[in-house]
Order: sequence, then C-alpha cells, then structure tokens
Amino acid sequence: MRLLVQRVSRAEVRVANSCVGSIASGLLVLVGVGLADTAEDADYLAKKTALLRVFEDAEGRMNLALGDVDGSVLVVSQFTLYGECQKGNRPSFVAAAGAELGRALYERYVEALRNLGVRVETGEFGADMRVELVNEGPVTLALESTGRMS
Repeated sequence: MRLLVQRVSRAEVRVANSCVGSIASGLLVLVGVGLADTAEDADYLAKKTALLRVFEDAEGRMNLALGDVDGSVLVVSQFTLYGECQKGNRPSFVAAAGAELGRALYERYVEALRNLGVRVETGEFGADMRVELVNEGPVTLALESTGRMS
C-alpha cells in the first residue's frame, strides 16, 4: 500500500457538491492499494499513521503524534498513487488493485485506525471527489508498506 500523508489545519472531501468528510487539525491521507497488498499492510500503515510524529512540540520540533495534539484523519482513496509514468506520457495503472481488493483494504485501513482510537472521516471509495486542504508546514510524506521494518 502507498499513502500520501499531509499535515493539515483543515481538510474536506466533496462528492457531487456535498461534503462527505471533513476535519480540522490532523492528517489528510491519500490511500493507494496495489495488487500484492494484504490486510497486514493495511494494519501496519494504520499503526504507522497513528504514531507518526509530525506535529510540533513546544520547541517547534516534529515530535508529537495525532493523539498528542487531539488530531483527526481524513482518508481518501487514491488509486493513482500506483500510476506508472516511466514509459511515455500516459500513466499506466496496471499495478493498482482492482475495485474489490482496493475497497477491502481501504476499509481495513480505516477500521484499523479507528481501532487505534483515531477519529476518522472518509471520502467515498471510487467516487469522483473534490479534496480541499490547508497543508501545514507544508508537511507531506509518502509511506509504503513494501519493505516494512516494524
């Protein structure tokens, strides 16, 4: 699985002009699922997200996690994170999971975050969405479950 994690002061996602998820301070997480991904990948990345120390402490160092700052997470499915652009100019998505596996692991990631005590809002899997955010810092990190250590 691949995540693009952005520290935000606010974020929201809209489907057909209706807000389906919004948060104040926290993380916007775009989630891509690959063909070989498993439930263990979703669980690993949920824990990594919940414990990621990207919020500033009193000394201005990125040393605090979501729970330390009472932050929330807005999770949005993003199969284009598996877009391959090495050959030609048109992205190929052959490495992205199909809708069934993609939805299952996306939902597993969301549920794993909730089981860790994280407040979670979501987009709508597979929908045409509009995401609006204010990136704090800016802080943007890419996380992958491939080659995970712990």
